[in-house]
Amino acid sequence: MREKPTRGRLSGALHPTRGGSVLALSALLCAASGLAEAQSLLPQFPLPLALPLTGAGGDPQTAVAQSRTSDQVSVTNQGSLQDALGPYGDPFGLRASLAERGITYVLTYIGEGFSNAAGGLRRGTTYGGRLDTSLDIDLDRFVGWSGARFHTDFFQIHGHGLSRLYANNLTTVSGIEALPSTRLFELWIEQRFLDDRFSVKIGQISADTEFAIAQSAVVFVNAGFGWPNVGAVVLPSGGPIYPLATPAIRLKYEPTLELSFQGALFNGDPAGTPPPGDDIDPQRRNRTGTSFRVNDPALLIGEVAYAYRSLPGTDHLPGTATLGGWYYFGRFDSPRLDEVRGRFLADPESSGIARRFRGDAGLYAMLDQTIYREPGRENAGASAFLRASAVPSDRNLIDLYVDAGIAYRGLFAGRPNDTLGFGVIHSRISPAARAFDRDARLFGVGSGPLRSSETVFEATYQAELVPGFTLQPDLQYVMRPGGGLADARGRRLRNATVMGLRATINY
Repeated sequence: MREKPTRGRLSGALHPTRGGSVLALSALLCAASGLAEAQSLLPQFPLPLALPLTGAGGDPQTAVAQSRTSDQVSVTNQGSLQDALGPYGDPFGLRASLAERGITYVLTYIGEGFSNAAGGLRRGTTYGGRLDTSLDIDLDRFVGWSGARFHTDFFQIHGHGLSRLYANNLTTVSGIEALPSTRLFELWIEQRFLDDRFSVKIGQISADTEFAIAQSAVVFVNAGFGWPNVGAVVLPSGGPIYPLATPAIRLKYEPTLELSFQGALFNGDPAGTPPPGDDIDPQRRNRTGTSFRVNDPALLIGEVAYAYRSLPGTDHLPGTATLGGWYYFGRFDSPRLDEVRGRFLADPESSGIARRFRGDAGLYAMLDQTIYREPGRENAGASAFLRASAVPSDRNLIDLYVDAGIAYRGLFAGRPNDTLGFGVIHSRISPAARAFDRDARLFGVGSGPLRSSETVFEATYQAELVPGFTLQPDLQYVMRPGGGLADARGRRLRNATVMGLRATINY
């Protein structure tokens, strides 16, 4: 549950009507420039090789500006402190010895501090961190099981989230924000057939590791750029996404290098429906990630992606077009109507029990495109993405979600692995939910503002100081937090200005 809103005193220098967003953006760019200068004073290490052909989500990499590190588990973070440490990076040769047997492990720590400088529920600062320990075993090399792979990862999550405590927005400020816990995330086996063109994955799986992923968006910090927020808001317990994976089976077929089809059947609720009157957070209902629920209504997801090599009339400007959808077989409450036909929930004479709808569905489409390549430089240039998702408006809080952005890798001379990004997220409150607000005013049971939409702007700069270590200053500006929620005095929450710094260590 979110805390009750309290008013906080705004800083005049950061108030959006007094040029605060301009000052904050200037501070962000100054910080990025400072990082670049600091890098010139550090020992220089050999540059890593070009990025692999596989991008975020497992499809061919078509975004030249895919960042070096990301909080998205779908991304194989590039570079390792092992490279920077040289002979000291693998004590006793343990890692190399295990790799010869098909066993590889990765440790990734993300630590970040964020401050809500103005607006939202109140001003405040938080620190949060996540240690991700992942293990992969090539079962062919390990036990002679041809075409099979085992994967698991665990999280140790600590600290507090800014959205939950201070901003009260729909699209969570950080992709690692979650309640403190030590939990199992994914645990699965994948079997490949037909010369690796067809694969079956079974076990505990998260939908946001392979579906609806924009490679150009992985540099951003806001969680909405990882998984379309419309699904996270409307699906039970937030759906099978970070930090709650769930038992599933996934099929993927790649008839050519460019074309892929994939579908998955998930247990639709990773934490289960709470008893009446139980408002315990889903992350607490599945505290360790080991519930392994299989009796909830199913969630079906399907996606087709085409990774083309070039735009018509251009050379070496690849992109990916994606179309997907999902269907959840459970029941959903109407945001406005009760179980008696024609009666509004806001009416004091209503039953107070919402009308139930059978099933829910969503569609999403995405275009992820390289738009410029630095002449004569490998993996340097700009990529852009546009993604939209829609769901029925009669049973959901949000009915339309759109995000877009541009990322530029290697913008500054001598900084080939730094990535600069600008993005925007728009979440529209459904007509049914807006009508409930009007009904509440009409029947005298509410006087707050009418919710409409939430829009988030993000500017970020990821600087690689050495292979396996990045620093990332970040600025977000949230318009109408929560879609236009009211504070304790019944007034709309003010636009929030969020500033932060993230450090990522990959080994």
